[in-house]
Amino acid sequence: MATPSPTRRDFLALSGTSLLGLAGCDGPASPAIIPKTTLGITGPQFTLNGKPTFLLGCSYYAALGAQDGTWKSDLDELQRLGFNWIRMWATWASFDNDISAVHPKTGKARQPYLDRLKALLTDCDARGMVVDVSLSRGNSVTGPAKLQKHEAHAEAVRTLVSELKSWKNWYLDLSNERNLTDKRFCSYDELVALAGISRSIDPGRLLTASFAGDFSADDLQAYSQQVKVDFLSPHRPRESNSPAETESRTKEWRAATLKLGKELPVMHQEPFRRGYGFSPEVKDFLIDLEGAVRAGAGGWCFHQGDARKAPDGRPRRSFDLRDGPLFSQLDDVEEQAITQMAASVKTAQGTP
Repeated sequence: MATPSPTRRDFLALSGTSLLGLAGCDGPASPAIIPKTTLGITGPQFTLNGKPTFLLGCSYYAALGAQDGTWKSDLDELQRLGFNWIRMWATWASFDNDISAVHPKTGKARQPYLDRLKALLTDCDARGMVVDVSLSRGNSVTGPAKLQKHEAHAEAVRTLVSELKSWKNWYLDLSNERNLTDKRFCSYDELVALAGISRSIDPGRLLTASFAGDFSADDLQAYSQQVKVDFLSPHRPRESNSPAETESRTKEWRAATLKLGKELPVMHQEPFRRGYGFSPEVKDFLIDLEGAVRAGAGGWCFHQGDARKAPDGRPRRSFDLRDGPLFSQLDDVEEQAITQMAASVKTAQGTP
């Protein structure tokens, strides 16, 4: 006989039990640090130390497996080019290299990678950069499935939010592409419970839950009123017509959430990339980015990863930084595009 699926009441009961255990407790002691970079939100825009700031980001998924010299080289170059945030995963195990900061079956701290994550946050804090810390239940591309039980996923949230509470330059993606109906799926009831755990430990921590595709009206209502995410993080379709649609989609979602009571910032967290789906050219990256800026999005990410059709996946780019710095793995199109992105943001904003 099949085991019945957990109900919403089950999830909330589990969260309630967990929250009772955390009441009056800030979790494990964090290093004595004085944050230099604080991420916030004002209206539909992100802020850095209180100043409205468009977040221009870069995928850096396998950050915890990179050598210190690789970090420095890449972050130096990203800063030089005007980037101010990176996206990494706390559950990453591609190419038989598990560098997850939390255990895939229990959600508990996993060393030395949790300490590596703290070092990354510290480095980025000093640079004025934001870090996206993403959790995923995974698929075959990111290694074996992980956090498949709600209890483990809840513990992963509890571990990260407790251990990283001292840093103010990061946000948490509760569940990457949580709407896909494979092993990545995470229900809205689960998201409500996960968000509740985070907010009980660190009420000010910004939360999102990334979504594959374009939002429906029902999804926007659930995100806004049920889960109450702090911002939207869509992963738009990867088709040749997608760049030209990003501006209108962004305006549509902003208007829809405003009607629901609170306009949510839109973070284009994982757009199309080379090596997967259609093969974008320089103009495609810039059209997509500029459309997002003109529509009032809060941020946009330069996404890249492995070459899906290559036997060994190379160049793997941000998916495997053991091969060297990200900038040493980009192709000619990506190199040209990334050098023009900060200027494109200013052009779209109408600033000199």
